Amino acid sequence: MLKQPSFFIVGAPKSGTTALCKYLSRHPQIFIPAEKELRYFNSNDPVFTLEKYLNFFRDGEEMICGEGTPSYLRSETAAARIYEFNPEAKIIIMLREPVALLYSFHAQLLWNGSSEDETDFLKALNLEDERRAGRCIPEKCSNVEKLFYRNVVQFTAQIKRYLRYFDKSKIHIIIFDDFVNKTDESYREVLNFLEVESSFTTTFNQTNSRKKVRSYFLQDLYKRPPAKLLEIGKYFIPLPQEQRRELLKKIKDYLKTTNKQVLSKDEKKLPIDIHKALQQEFIPEIQQLSQLIDRDLSHWLL
Repeated sequence: MLKQPSFFIVGAPKSGTTALCKYLSRHPQIFIPAEKELRYFNSNDPVFTLEKYLNFFRDGEEMICGEGTPSYLRSETAAARIYEFNPEAKIIIMLREPVALLYSFHAQLLWNGSSEDETDFLKALNLEDERRAGRCIPEKCSNVEKLFYRNVVQFTAQIKRYLRYFDKSKIHIIIFDDFVNKTDESYREVLNFLEVESSFTTTFNQTNSRKKVRSYFLQDLYKRPPAKLLEIGKYFIPLPQEQRRELLKKIKDYLKTTNKQVLSKDEKKLPIDIHKALQQEFIPEIQQLSQLIDRDLSHWLL
């Protein structure tokens, strides 16, 4: 029988989930697949079979297996489906101040190049109602729900959805600020939660830093190359199909690397006045969340 995962890092996005997966994967008792964001439990109609999903964990036979998919937290089906799959599963939830999260999430969508085309963060937020009505949706958008930004930070409702299925003892919540400022302590708390050796040490380096593309034209070119260009390439690159595919992948990776600009510390932040104004909308959510998780989150407010 194939090994089953027993813990899930369910989100939120841009809250340290990639880094935590990376740090946990170094632990000798823990296995996390190299493939990121499997998304198996996001839908009642998964994109691949259970057997294929479990096959991602085939190399973790003697270890505790888990995976990280940040969209599981906002998914309306994931909590129930994870519980049905494994009622004893452990859930890890990472939370970040809403405006900072959304600002970073918007930048990530632009970087991915498959959902968002509005480069101005405030304009993208203000387009949400239009997009819910089916208007102003980018032609390249593969999942319009990603553009419903406010859904991403409805933490109270999202956590309550998991609490309907899992006991509090099965849910571990990490505040992003703690994870950044007290990484070692946060890491050991997770190891204790997963009941593995907590004396294991590793290095903590920045992962998945905020970045932007230098040219959106170039991004579209390597993400969605014109069919005619690919057809011409067959004649100018007279190689067997597999070799040509490998060469094109190398070209694509090179273009993606040269088109990347990692932002400075100052560029990563919204101007304080804008951040503070946007925060007013989320104060009720922050207060409800604070009460639900029994944690003072007043430090989130500017």
